Amino acid sequence: MPHLHEHIDFTVEVFVVFNGKVLLRKHDKYGIWLSVGGHIELNEDPNQAALREVQEEVGLTVELFDTREYQGDAKIKELIAPISMNRHSISGTHEHISLIYFATTNTDEIVPEKISDAWKWCTKEDIDAMSDLQSNVAFYGKRAIDLVENKK
Repeated sequence: MPHLHEHIDFTVEVFVVFNGKVLLRKHDKYGIWLSVGGHIELNEDPNQAALREVQEEVGLTVELFDTREYQGDAKIKELIAPISMNRHSISGTHEHISLIYFATTNTDEIVPEKISDAWKWCTKEDIDAMSDLQSNVAFYGKRAIDLVENKK
């Protein structure tokens, strides 16, 4: 989706875990390894955006990692909170505020939306061996594996 606002867009990053591995992609435009993710569209909440982006980009149905103790009631829809948030520059005049989620899936069979992107299921050891991985992606990738595997 194109930028919604002139200066700041809200986005989601989803670290999808399956059997002790996290899914990373080498972004064709930026040439860096990232999680699945994208822009939060108008009229959708961050949870909906996270689920939609994963489905669109890799064809996976996922469940967001949920630490909530209160699940809501008939009048209030409690949203799953992101694990973290960050604000980063895209260009000299544009920034993203990213909501970072962890998620699980029942399969590692992906159907990439863009054939040009490279995709890889990574163990924590794989992440440690990737010299071209940004520190935040490495941290959240390994943390996602730890939290999801310990919740089982």
